[in-house]
Amino acid sequence: MIFGNVNNIEEFPFLEEQVKECFAYAKTHDLASFEKGSHEIDGERLFVNIVEYTTTNAEDRFWEAHKKYLDVHVMIHGNEQIDLNFIQNMDVKEFVEADDFLPMDGEKNASVVLTDGDFLVCYPSDGHRTAVQAGDKPEKIKKAIFKVRI
Repeated sequence: MIFGNVNNIEEFPFLEEQVKECFAYAKTHDLASFEKGSHEIDGERLFVNIVEYTTTNAEDRFWEAHKKYLDVHVMIHGNEQIDLNFIQNMDVKEFVEADDFLPMDGEKNASVVLTDGDFLVCYPSDGHRTAVQAGDKPEKIKKAIFKVRI
């Protein structure tokens, strides 16, 4: 996993070209104006899902990972905690091929809080639990999740 802010992207010259492409797209498109849903960039190779939801307690959320796509979360507006652990430390369930969804159970090893402009790149071994409230109360957020075909 890699955590940073799009305004400091020059600090990450080692990122894969496909990941850099996500940040270039974010800088040249007004993601805040995008409607919720999936938006094609380059077919199944690269697309972005725009999500809006209200964060909640960790106990009400689920763990996931992906095998076919990297997740590049970019916060448009709001504060969201994302809990993290490596899938090797989790109780992994059956992979859902059609949805590229690997469910699992377990405890967090670490957390990051995304605020406006922050990003988190999740690789196949990075289990993540999203939509966790970052403070004392739930908050409505809007986020772009770029899906990069591996």
